[in-house]
Amino acid sequence: MLNCIIVDDELSAIAVLKKHVVASGLLHLVHATTEPLEALRIINEQPIDIAFLDIKMPGITGLELAAAIRGKCKVIFTTAYSEFALDAYELDVVDYLLKPIPLPRFIGAVQRAIERLTPAQALPPAAVANSLDYDYLFVKNEEKGKMTRIMLAHIDYVQAMKKQVIIYHLGQKTIAQLGMKDIEERLPTSHFMRVQKSFIVALHKIDTVEGNWLKLKGFDAPIAIGDMYRQQFMEAMRNKLVK
Repeated sequence: MLNCIIVDDELSAIAVLKKHVVASGLLHLVHATTEPLEALRIINEQPIDIAFLDIKMPGITGLELAAAIRGKCKVIFTTAYSEFALDAYELDVVDYLLKPIPLPRFIGAVQRAIERLTPAQALPPAAVANSLDYDYLFVKNEEKGKMTRIMLAHIDYVQAMKKQVIIYHLGQKTIAQLGMKDIEERLPTSHFMRVQKSFIVALHKIDTVEGNWLKLKGFDAPIAIGDMYRQQFMEAMRNKLVK
């Protein structure tokens, strides 16, 4: 299990997160506190893997606390305010959860933290499937200061475009100001796979596979499977094969 700490100035919010921690079966709660400075001391003195931080707190904000942690552990923000999402992702946090936080959404964030800490670990398939329906990304787009929320379950594929990526979802195209490696790290490997240098596809959207090509449901143009990615892709497909 991973060690975690909860920091929130509202006891009711702490109570909800405590229940989620227990229900997840993945975390050991080291401490929960309303005092950011106390949390910082614990993080500096004990091995903490994940910190769940509220943002609006007296004295020191969650944003300031995350900056002070300086990468000693992974940070997941838990807040009622969406307007700090851009600032939060500048700090390279794992996720940004908006209250009230559903358990599947919480588990999805924990899974993302696990993948960034220890890529070989993963949640049971059923737990990941349930979390996908609630999980989402906030991505920077072409308009300065604006971020777009995209549900993971709605993503068909991602295409590289110079120093940006195009995310195809629900018949729309969103241009995000980040690289392929960045978004690949944000997407759960149980549902998304890079099949060539310029494409990441949603595995649950694959309609047919023929030779070195695949087609996604609702799209006519096939996508080539790159030589570097073919073995990993075929192993994933083999697990779904019915003989």
